[in-house]
Amino acid sequence: MKTVRSNTDRIIAFVMAGGQGARLQPLTAARSKPSVPFGSRYRIVDFVLSNLVNSQIQTIYLLVQYKSQSLIEHVRKAWTISPLLQNQYVTVVPPQQRHGEHWFQGTADAIHQNINLIEEHRPDLVVIFGADHIYRMDIRQMVDFHRESEADVTIAALPVPLKDAQDFGVIVAEANGRIQAFEEKSPNPTPMAADPTKAFASMGNYVFNTEVLLKALRDTKDAGETDFGHHVLPRLLHTHRLFAYDFATNAIPRIQPYEDPVYWRDLGTIDAYFEAHQDVLGLEPVFDMFNPEWPIYSSNYQGPVARIQGGEISNSLLGAASVVYDGARISNSIIRRETVIEQDVVLENCVVMDYCRVSRGTRLRNVIVDRHNLIAAGEAIGFDPEKDRLRFTVTPGGVTVIPAGRVSYFARDVHGSRRGGYGE
Repeated sequence: MKTVRSNTDRIIAFVMAGGQGARLQPLTAARSKPSVPFGSRYRIVDFVLSNLVNSQIQTIYLLVQYKSQSLIEHVRKAWTISPLLQNQYVTVVPPQQRHGEHWFQGTADAIHQNINLIEEHRPDLVVIFGADHIYRMDIRQMVDFHRESEADVTIAALPVPLKDAQDFGVIVAEANGRIQAFEEKSPNPTPMAADPTKAFASMGNYVFNTEVLLKALRDTKDAGETDFGHHVLPRLLHTHRLFAYDFATNAIPRIQPYEDPVYWRDLGTIDAYFEAHQDVLGLEPVFDMFNPEWPIYSSNYQGPVARIQGGEISNSLLGAASVVYDGARISNSIIRRETVIEQDVVLENCVVMDYCRVSRGTRLRNVIVDRHNLIAAGEAIGFDPEKDRLRFTVTPGGVTVIPAGRVSYFARDVHGSRRGGYGE
């Protein structure tokens, strides 16, 4: 077995952050999927970037495409790593059209359009990860496995119950992880060698030996192909050593006993997005956002702390500079920054995003309120799906989504004369 060298390997990372997020509408009406807010202070993209930085992989190119301005602004404000160290940065890269007048046509095409960055850095390994998921992962452990296995390509794989594996691209692998085949959303997925009740689902995260990647990109371009999952990897399977890295073996320090140690959520739909918010609530959350040994980084907000005048708050998270007036009742909810909850408001199972004002007497249940909204006094939303559908989006799971507004309705009488506050 070769000596593991992951701490001395030269590694660059590409993060695929161009996701259109069509199934997350209307949250993606004006922003890309990775830019959608999550929890009380994060964006979805913060999770993969935090995993990379915590894993000491800090040469990061963020490939953007659809509705990218919100994401670009977030990265500019939140992800300046160190201007003094040449190889520590997160750089946003839109389509450069170096090889034709078209946007990224697929995952492989996106990397091929930026092949010059790989050639300039001459890394030992290239890490390619998606930006659409909520999870913690020590990527260095995957790199160690890649080296130990003498792999040319390693694919992160999530063990999922067989009944759920039909919705994923499944990896068929030997007990040591050597990949034998790929199955795309098969009605009868092949079980894992170590557990016949589960199958390996591809997470869409890859580690490549650089020379293997460069040749594969050129070959794929010559063949008119564009995608890793559909084109590059099946082609390499016949000529190279491809391995599946079992995500369930990844060990993050200070994970609590009550957490799901293999937590990974694809926020592909509004219902999945809403349910993931419930996973971060409670004294013993399924996914605990507080972990000093593996922090999730985001913007360095400079506003004041939350202010609570009174009311009843249970099992909820409050963002900075939010204000809760006396008489409000909030349960199982997440209130993001610079949002005002007035008197006699009742919120149950809600996500209220930044710069909103929920006026006196409002009742909201199972509602997502996007940014910059004023909810008029006495509104009742989330109680009559048919009535709500006339104005808003209502999901199959019964979640009502109020799309983003255009004005910050922050209270002049709460934090001085500022209107719209301190944030992005």
